[in-house]
Parts: sequence; C-alpha cells; structure tokens
Amino acid sequence: MNESNPVGRFEPVDPDSRLWGKSAGLPGPYPVICHLLDTAAVAGALWDAVLSERVRARIAGAMGVSEAEARKTVMLWAGLHDIGKISLHFQQQVAEEFAELMGDPAYAEDNPAAKRSGYLRHETATHWGLVEFFRQCGYPLHKPVRKSPAHQIAQLLGGHHGCFAPTLQVKEINNPSGYQPALGTAEGWREQRLAHAHAVRRTVGADKPLESVLPGELAVVVAGLVVVADWLASQVDVIEPRMPGEDWKTGDSELAEHFETAAEAAPRWVRAAGLGRAAFPDRPFTRQFPFSPNKLQADVAEYLPKVVKGPGLLLVTAPTGDGKTETALHAASVMARASGACGIYFALPTMATADAMFTRVRRFAEDNVEGDRALTLLHSMAWLSPDYAPGEGATDGSAVLADTEAGQWLRTGRRGLLAPLANGTVDQALTGVLPVRYGFLRLFGLSNKVLVLDEAHAYGPWMHSLLVRLLEWLGAFGAPVVLLSATLTGRAASSLVDAYRRGAGFREPSTVEPCYPGWLFVDAGSGSVSEPREAGSSRTRTLRVQTRRVHWDVRDEDIAKKPGVQGRRDALLEILTPVATEGGCVLVCCTTVDEAQRTYRYLESALPALAARDGGLRLLHSRYPAHERQRITTECEAAYGKPADDAAAAVPREGSILVATQIVEQSLDLDFDLIVSDLAPLAQLLQRAGRGKRHERPNRPAWTGPAAEPRMIVLEPLGDKDRAAAPRSWGTVYDASLLRRTSLLLEKQSGGAIEVPGDVQELVDEVYADDFGTDLDKAASAELERMDAERIASAAAEEQMAETTAVPAPYGVADDLSQLSERGFAVSDDLLTTRLGADSGRAVCVFQRENGWSLDPDRDVPLPAANRDEIALIMRHTVPLPGRWLAGRTEENAVPKAWKDRPLLTDLALLRLRPDGDRWTGRLGERQLMYSNVGISEN
Repeated sequence: MNESNPVGRFEPVDPDSRLWGKSAGLPGPYPVICHLLDTAAVAGALWDAVLSERVRARIAGAMGVSEAEARKTVMLWAGLHDIGKISLHFQQQVAEEFAELMGDPAYAEDNPAAKRSGYLRHETATHWGLVEFFRQCGYPLHKPVRKSPAHQIAQLLGGHHGCFAPTLQVKEINNPSGYQPALGTAEGWREQRLAHAHAVRRTVGADKPLESVLPGELAVVVAGLVVVADWLASQVDVIEPRMPGEDWKTGDSELAEHFETAAEAAPRWVRAAGLGRAAFPDRPFTRQFPFSPNKLQADVAEYLPKVVKGPGLLLVTAPTGDGKTETALHAASVMARASGACGIYFALPTMATADAMFTRVRRFAEDNVEGDRALTLLHSMAWLSPDYAPGEGATDGSAVLADTEAGQWLRTGRRGLLAPLANGTVDQALTGVLPVRYGFLRLFGLSNKVLVLDEAHAYGPWMHSLLVRLLEWLGAFGAPVVLLSATLTGRAASSLVDAYRRGAGFREPSTVEPCYPGWLFVDAGSGSVSEPREAGSSRTRTLRVQTRRVHWDVRDEDIAKKPGVQGRRDALLEILTPVATEGGCVLVCCTTVDEAQRTYRYLESALPALAARDGGLRLLHSRYPAHERQRITTECEAAYGKPADDAAAAVPREGSILVATQIVEQSLDLDFDLIVSDLAPLAQLLQRAGRGKRHERPNRPAWTGPAAEPRMIVLEPLGDKDRAAAPRSWGTVYDASLLRRTSLLLEKQSGGAIEVPGDVQELVDEVYADDFGTDLDKAASAELERMDAERIASAAAEEQMAETTAVPAPYGVADDLSQLSERGFAVSDDLLTTRLGADSGRAVCVFQRENGWSLDPDRDVPLPAANRDEIALIMRHTVPLPGRWLAGRTEENAVPKAWKDRPLLTDLALLRLRPDGDRWTGRLGERQLMYSNVGISEN
C-alpha cells in the first residue's frame, strides 16, 4: 500500500442535524456539525492571536503551503476533532435523540457485534474514523502506516482528550467498523462521518493535502491548538446563543452562515479567556528597573543583544544576591524580541520560592510588558496564595480582569501554562515530558515562551534527566531558555547546553566551561556556543567558613558526652548567646524538620529571654498548616528581607534567630548577620552562605565580623571514626559521598576563607572531580571510593528510570504520537512525580472543641461542606506529611463524606487533634502526632 492520490468515492450528502455533539448544561442537544465549525473558527482565531509569526511560518513550511493555506488546514483539522461523536455508542447517551435515529434504517443496527461491543471513547472513534476521509482528500497512506500523513493527523486529532492511541494496522484502517463495531456498522454512521468531514472541508475552504508527516514538535503545537480550540468552543455561554432552530437546515449556505458568525465571534472568545501574545518593548535596563545595573546586569544588557539573532539558550552563573532575577527578566525581553517568543514562564524549585517570585514577575510585567499579559501562578497550592487570590469578578468565567490578572478560564484545570505570562514550579514544566494526560499541552504552552529556570543546579539525577529531555523539546520548538545558577558544575552545564542543541538539530557534543560570574549563549540556528563572558561581580567578598565537629546530641537520648568533643547543643549556645546580648540576626539551618523543631525547643529553653521577646526566636519549615506557614514566611521576609531604603538599612536590628530547614536556601531574599548550618553538600552550603550579609547594612553587630565578610559556621556531625558522617536521623536527605567530599574540601580551605565569586566555580567543580581525594590515606580513600560508587550507582538508576519513563525526544515521536502517552512497564501514577522519592501527602488538622470539631484550635470553625470557597478554607488548613506517616491511616482519619466527591479533598487524611495541656495530640493510624507552636511533630 502506497497511496498518495485521492481514493474512494463519496457522493455529497448533507450532515444530519439530529447527530448531536454537546448537551450538558444546554437547553437541548447541539448538532455536532455546529460544534465542529465553531471549533474550526476558534482555531483560526488562535492561529492569529496566539501563534507567533515564526511558528506560523514553520508550520506552513512543513506543509509546503502558504501561511494562509496552512491556517485553513489547521482550522479544518480542528473542525474534525469530534467526528468520532458520530458513532453508535456516543449518540446513545441522549436517549430521546437516539431512539429517533434508531427509527431511521440508515442507523438501525442489526449487527449483534455492534450491540454488544464495549464502550468506545469518541476521541478513539475520531482516530479510527478519519483515515478514510484523509485518503479521499489525497493525504498519502504508506507502509509503514505510522509514516503516513493520513494516519498521523487522524491520530493527532484522536488525542484531543489528552492521550494518543496506538498506530492503527492496515487491516483496521481498511475495515474500521469491523474491528470497532461501536463505530456503528450500519452504513449511515460511516456516511455521516464522511459527510460532516467534507462539509467542514468545504466550509473552511481547505483543499491542499498534507504530503508528509509533521515533525514531532509541530505535531505537538497543532495538537495543543486543537485542544484549546475545542475547550473554548465547548463553553456553555459560547454555545447557548448559537443554538439553531428546530427547522435549521445543513446545506452549504446555512453552514457557511453559521461558520461566518463563529469566525466573527471567535476572537472575542479568545480574548475573554486571556489568551494572546505578550510583547516586550525595547527598553534599556535602567527603564525596566528603578536602579542602576550591577556588573553582571550591565554586561548582559550591553553584550547579549549583539549575539542574539534568534532563538537560543542563555546560561547565567553568579553568586546568590548578584541580581540574577533582574538579569533574567531583562534577558528574556531581549531574547523574546529576537526570536518572536510571545511570553515567559519563570520556573522555580519550590512552591514557596514560586510564591515569593510571583509579585516580582507581576511588577515587571506591569511595567515592561505590552500586548496580552495575563499572568498565572502555577503549582498545586497556587490558588491559596494571597497574592494570587481572585479579585472581584474573577469567577465569572468569561473575562480577564486587570491587565496582568488571569481570569477564571486560565485558572482552571490544566490551562495555566497557556497564559502569555506564568510563574510557578519547575514541576509544571517537567511534567510536559512525562507520559501523563495532556502532557503535550504543557509543551504547547511552553513552545513559544521564554523559559526562565532558576536554581538550575538544585535538581537531583531524576529531575536533571527530565530537564535534559525538556530542553531537547524546547530546542526543537526554537523556544528561548534562560538558565540561572549559583553553583552549576561544568559537567552539568554541558549536559544542559547539549540537550538544547540536540533538539535544535546539532548532535555533536560541546564542552562548556562556565565563567563565574558570567554567561554564555547558545544559538539555536547555528548550534554555536559563544565564548563565555566573565562579567565580574559588584559584590566581591570573602566568605569566612568555620567548621566545628560536634557530637550530634539533637535528641535528648543522644545527649551523653563524648570525651573532648563539644555537643551540638553547647556549640549552638556558645555561638548564639551574643544574639541575646549584642543583637544581630542569625540563621540556623537544619537538615530535617524534626531536627529543626528540636533545635527550636532547645534554644527556647536555653535562651528564654530572647525566646520570650516577639520575633526573638522563629521557626520555619514545611510541616505547618498552609495558612500558618504563609504567616511565618511573611514575617520572616519583613524581619530579614531587603531594607526599604538607606534609612531603614541604617537601623540596627534587634537580636533574632531563625531556625529553618533547606526551604530558606533558594530564591527567598533574606539577609542575616551570621549563618549557622549543619553539614550539607557544598552547593547547598554556598546557597545558604548567600543569605549572609546580603544587603548593605552599615550597623551590623561587631561580634559578627566585618560588614564585607559574611560568616558561616558549619556544624559537622562526628562519626565513629572521628570523621564527619551523617547521623541516622538524616536518612537519605543528602548523599554520604558529597557530605564527605564537602567536609574534606572545607578542611583544606586556607584560613577558612572562600573568595566570592573568585573561588566558587573551582570549588564546585572540585567537589565532583573524578580525582578527588588522591591525598587521602588508604583507609579513608577506600571508604570514599565505596561512597562514590554508591552515589554513582544511585544516580545511574535514577537517570535510567527517567530515560524509561520520559517521553521520547521530539525527533523520535513524529512517526507515532502515542509515544507521548505510553507508559513503560511498571510505570505507575505514584512514580510519575517529577521528584523521585518525594513521598508525601497532605492532612487537614481538626481540633476537638466543646461545640465539636473545628479547623481552628482557638475558635469554632466547623468543618465545612465542600463548595468552592470552603475548599479553599479547608486547603489552607492542610499540612504536608511524609507518605510513611499517611500509609497507616485508619477510618478515624477518613474525610467527611461530603468531601469525597471533591478531587482536591478526597485523598486528604483527617488528623483529629485533642487538647493535651499546651499542645494538641492525635493519631494517624498507629502513629501518635502532636500539634504545637513548632507545627506537626511526632509525639
């Protein structure tokens, strides 16, 4: 079989208006032909309003037609997406209409196989039912089938509900109803599928067949556009005014009139949804921001425009506090103008950092972005963020609010990445390369944006591997990328750069040696990597690092002393006592939530006067209810954040200690006079050190050292062999090999001095060097080799799992789009989290009071039902807990029956807490838990 000419005969027949396509929420069934034409019209409006000139030109080039003809063809395809609704099983869902059809001999089914066949999804029916139509239109059908345009577009349209079905076999294409009787075996079903398809073709005016399959990345763009067109055209407030009368005919003139009115209205529907293209006017850095650029920002602002000629990747490496955020936003504007990109997605490692960044991105958008600029915040709890709470009128489902505020349509379901501007967690982007439902829609949302990825160094092997795959897709799309990092190794930088180059079509590897601080640019058009530019730093300083090896007596049961070894508690008391007497702000960064809570309790008893003063002692970690964590975070930003002006900076701060976990490492702009940290890998320590003396404050306490020399004291747990070793309580939080390497490296630093930025890149590369530790004695060297082997094996396993799990690179899917939906052997929903091993869930705390159970311990807030506003209230009282805690939940932990029909609530555990002195206690299965001023802890 190698057919490229129109095949088959089809005598024109008018579409049957009794065949319905929409009914839910409507006064009656809406003919499927009407919905098909509406969707085609919306696709044309999306082509005009959302796709950039560059993307439109690429699609037209791949089709071998003009842009005007390509637009019509995409409209035709969108208008065919629901052809599968013209099938036996779909039509029987509205009994009255179906009974009338069964009275018509054209549809009546005498075939027993059709009557007893299983349920057939209408999108699958679209895939099966359209190949014949495309063959009639001249789309080639080759062997193998997967290389045929006739099949590719049918498969693409069959994926409009988020999953692509496997490639059809030749015998299935030649006899679809024989293999899928639920399509309808009576001739009227096939006849009407073809009649509807040809009617859409005639009405839209698309006659040019597709001669060869679309590249994988363009197939994803078209599939995404079809999905969005369908969603917009399916809104009740769009359909209801367009319901035809009872005597409506389906001749060509009537269909043309219906289509023309839809085409006139479609741009309004698109605008109302908040979709469109953002524009980035050419402005110097000093117009974009109310301050002069530092050395890094000035260098990028001056030289980046000279090397950017189109899409590409910018890698910026600089210490924390050197203004990488503003550098990235300015660079994104430059790159968007050069490439034609029409939006930005600013991706961050965590929900907390995404929330903190949202207001900065919004402010930048308000001041520096024109055109369509609806902005979304994307992570699982975004709708609880006070900065993202819907404003007045935001739930009307039709209009975008203030310029940069996303309306309800963009806030619903999987639509957030479709907004011109978005800010959220990196998981939202990485899910695009996992075989999840509508994963390709995330890729579509990113395909014409500048992706800004902060903290590019902060991801383990699993997420790094997914990031590599995502960069391949972005390279293929020609989507600009900005990678920001404070501590990225040359090896990791090379892997990210080469992934983007591979996607752009350049397979040969490169060698990247980042300058620090500095930047380099990768051109997607030529594959060339610019010479790294060393930008210098406006904040050159000497980081003083002191290490103390201590007995790890965090728990009361470990308090027994080792002869001649100071305990951690005594070390902390010695270090922190001056805070109470001389002032200053100190960060104490702990490895686990449990150890942060125990450290806080110890300091509360050891420094009672400081702890009694408001703000004297604070605790921040993830195991607080959401509303409480938000309150604490806001307080911390006010107490330790950037001073508002020089006058505020000159005011000495009262003594204060923040005990926290790693959540303070990234993107939170906090400033301390001293950093105390438990041992961590070098990259994390440098991140934490970046919170030391971060801003200009002339009146820092003398005991914390010179104002230009940040200090960090690292507490190293002493193991059995008098070497630093992670205590059992840390579990697998950090790799033992990296902890040992970091300890040895810090030990070698002359006088504990690290020049920032001068020494940073060398140290980051050295801690991962293959020849590290050659000067160790035989026993220590052997132990390090064993640790290294375990680290390398674990990383290889995670990388292999990512390779097995992730969707293929774009050049591997053009022949079979089902690879974007297929899961490998034993790939479960639980595994498809972009943080391998991030085993957690959420519980809602409820408190026993005189009048019953309450969401609040101090006042009566009865457990609500589950309407929209009440769901938000419930989720604000949830707390993330380890999966092993939740695994043992019992019936006592089941949510109320009214909550079980709500997807956001059904998987919650109810943690029933009863008063117990100055705290609250409850059980989660067999586990006894406590709620107090330190959050949720084990009793």
